[in-house]
Amino acid sequence: MAQKLTRVLSSEAKDFIDKEIMLRGWVKIRRDHGKLIFFDLRDRNGIVQVIVNPKVSEDSYKVAQDIRAEYAVEVVGRVNKRPEGTVNKDLASGTVEIEAIKIKVLAEAETLPFDMGADDLNLELPTLLDHRSLTLRHPKIQAIFKVQAVIIDAFREFFKQEGFFEFQAPSVVPAVAEGGAEVFAVDYFGHKAYLSQSPQLYKQIVMSAFERVFSVNKIFRAEPSVTTRHLAEVVSLDAEMAFIDSWTDVKDMAEQVVRFILQRVEKECTNELRLFKVGLPQMIDKTPNLSLREAQEKIYKIKGRDVRGQKDLNPEDEREICEIIKRETGSDFVFIYGYPTRHKPFYVYPNPDEPEYNEGMDLLCRGLEWLSGGRRVNDYQQLKQHVKLWKMDPKKISMFLEAFRYGVPPEGGFAFGAERITMQILQLSNIREASMFPRDMERVDERLSTQK
Repeated sequence: MAQKLTRVLSSEAKDFIDKEIMLRGWVKIRRDHGKLIFFDLRDRNGIVQVIVNPKVSEDSYKVAQDIRAEYAVEVVGRVNKRPEGTVNKDLASGTVEIEAIKIKVLAEAETLPFDMGADDLNLELPTLLDHRSLTLRHPKIQAIFKVQAVIIDAFREFFKQEGFFEFQAPSVVPAVAEGGAEVFAVDYFGHKAYLSQSPQLYKQIVMSAFERVFSVNKIFRAEPSVTTRHLAEVVSLDAEMAFIDSWTDVKDMAEQVVRFILQRVEKECTNELRLFKVGLPQMIDKTPNLSLREAQEKIYKIKGRDVRGQKDLNPEDEREICEIIKRETGSDFVFIYGYPTRHKPFYVYPNPDEPEYNEGMDLLCRGLEWLSGGRRVNDYQQLKQHVKLWKMDPKKISMFLEAFRYGVPPEGGFAFGAERITMQILQLSNIREASMFPRDMERVDERLSTQK
């Protein structure tokens, strides 16, 4: 009895020249040239070309005549070097091709609603998302989420190296952590609860026990906006640290993790970046930082728009200050700090010298906010005052407040949105492209407007 061949992945085929191997995957595209049939076989590792010659195997040729795009097949074949002039340098398997000896159909596919064989999937965003289960198979769409996976893995790796403890915060919460954002209310066994808009209160509780903590959580924002940069559900990458001396300790840690993430993406996502024809954002030796008022003054002096006195930067302000900093320093990144205290959440630390401004910060890149964070209020009495000023119910956050009754040192932290970073790195036009299954006002898998 012949020994069963072990499956070989497409990128490994080059290591088996002149040998028979077995591959499994999906048919990406099929081409007929005279009496020969060619098809590209796609697996989790890449793509390899298969040639079906009736002189080599009549049975394989008969099977190949009926297969089409997205058929799942098993191919046993001989690995041959490609003839000179036909090598594909863009593929890991581009120096070889598979001469089919046996083809087995594992699953048939119906006729596709659009062409999946092109290098670019030129579809309108609604169509791309309406057929998500299919479009996720396209290499360029997969590249988006390979980059995102590296971003999340790098975030985890960095903080583990820095002695941070990972935890998972709950998604159903009794109170709102951030007063400004809309929230989803849920009926929780007859009681009112909410989908978490941030793990903020929980990461501060856990920080008070473990000192340095981080989490990767889904968070939910019921903001009534349909923009290219907002989603109702996102992946939040959060970190919190105790025993800081200043908010600048938090800023420096944030800069370090961003630098680490970019290095990892550069190292591990070369092919993905090339697919999108993009370069990584430029981070200079020390990222510039400006107070909100300094940023607004620059916009006024250089751009001629007077936004001085506004409580925050709007999208146009963010684009312009990033353009200014890029021209002045070469940096694609800039920290903005010192926002009006009453226009940020209750836990953000007021500047002792100017209590009307806080020690919160945002990191902008190429005109878009990547990160938000800063120093937190750690004094129990001050927190109670803020809860009252912000008109919050202390009973709803009693567990959070309890931690601060028993000694919490100076501390701070920050949070990233994984989808926004992915969008910015690959220069996608809409954040929905950077979410595998985006949720917004108009979609929960299906477009809500099309439901009966």
